[in-house]
Amino acid sequence: VELLKEKEMETRIPLEGDDELTRLAETINFVAASRRELDQRERQMQEEKEAWVRSMSHDIRTPLTSMVSYSELLLDKENPEPEELRDAVRLMHEKSLQIKELTDQLKRQLAEFDNYRKRTEKEKASMYVVGAKEIVEKILPIVDNFERGLAQVPEEQKEDPFVDGMSKVYKQLTTALGEAGVEPIEAVGKEFDPNFHNAVMHVEDDEVGENVIVEEFQKGYLYKDVVVRHSMVKVAN
Repeated sequence: VELLKEKEMETRIPLEGDDELTRLAETINFVAASRRELDQRERQMQEEKEAWVRSMSHDIRTPLTSMVSYSELLLDKENPEPEELRDAVRLMHEKSLQIKELTDQLKRQLAEFDNYRKRTEKEKASMYVVGAKEIVEKILPIVDNFERGLAQVPEEQKEDPFVDGMSKVYKQLTTALGEAGVEPIEAVGKEFDPNFHNAVMHVEDDEVGENVIVEEFQKGYLYKDVVVRHSMVKVAN
């Protein structure tokens, strides 16, 4: 969660054993590796772009140099021949067309580079959200188990050091998830919305309005406005 929150994805988590945490670490490693691969492709594309621009700049300078040199040659002559002037006009026209063609080619290529950069950024953002969503999905059962366990503690045992320690770990976990962009979906008292809620039971109740959620069996969560898990609820009327 901290790695994702800070987007420090340069290291690989060593894997030990075969449990939920191991599978979680595998997912984080996959997201990190994919991100590094996209970053490398982006750097390569940038280097190719810079090399291509240098090459095109040289190609554009060549006809410009020819035009300047021929112009200086004519200026050095007191009375250039009509044929020389016609040659100069023809040369200027040819080189102008050549420069225009090279400039258009440069613009098109720069536009292609820019489109590729935008596609890569979009791909990175999408990959990051999908990978983070998968990681959050694997963390949520751990949060559920904390909540079930703490809910079963009798009132007289809530001050027990072990219970207090588990409560603090649970709070630290939910705080870290919240800072990473994970938040619970509002359910009880809200109108049922199939985009966020999954109705598993219906009940008639005159004390509440139509299509109102009266009980939540399993908490649902969002990650940056994307549903990670729908709330499992009971709906009235």
